[in-house]
Amino acid sequence: MIAPGVDLRVTPFDHPDAVKLIESVQQEYVIRYGGPDATPTDPAEFALPQGLFLVGYAEDAPVACGGWRARDKPRPGDAEIKRMYVAESARGKGFARAMLGELERTARDAGHRRVVLETGLKQPEAIALYESSGYAEIPGFGYYAGETLSRFFGKDLAALA
Repeated sequence: MIAPGVDLRVTPFDHPDAVKLIESVQQEYVIRYGGPDATPTDPAEFALPQGLFLVGYAEDAPVACGGWRARDKPRPGDAEIKRMYVAESARGKGFARAMLGELERTARDAGHRRVVLETGLKQPEAIALYESSGYAEIPGFGYYAGETLSRFFGKDLAALA
C-alpha cells in the first residue's frame, strides 16, 4: 500500500529524474564513505522483465528512487534492490517505506522469491528501515561481499499478501 501523497512511477534508470536522484545518492555515499558506490550497473538491468526502477514524486518534483534487478546470486530467483534514496527535503514522510514496499511487491509479482540488498554501517537509518520491514542479515554477496562496513539483508517474498 502506498502512503498518501506518495506518487511512485515506473521510470527508466537513465531518465533525467532518475539520473538526478542517482547522482544525489552517489554524493551521499561520497560524504559517508569517501567515494561513490562502484557496483557495476547497466540501465537495461532495471527494465522489465529483468528489473524495475521507480521514482517517487511529491508535487511533481522527483524526491525518491529505488529499483530491483534479477539476480541468480546469492540464490536463483533473487531480486537485488539498488539505489534506494530519499532526498533530504522529503525524509520522514513515508517515501522510503512506500518505495521499499512497492519494490517488494513488484519483484514478487515478477516471480522473484526473495529480495536482497547491501547497505553500510554508515547508513543506520537504512538498516533500521530494513530491519523494521522484516529483513534479516544474510551472508555477503556481490561487489562488496568482503567489505567490513557492508551489511547484507534478505527478505522472503512468499509471505507478502
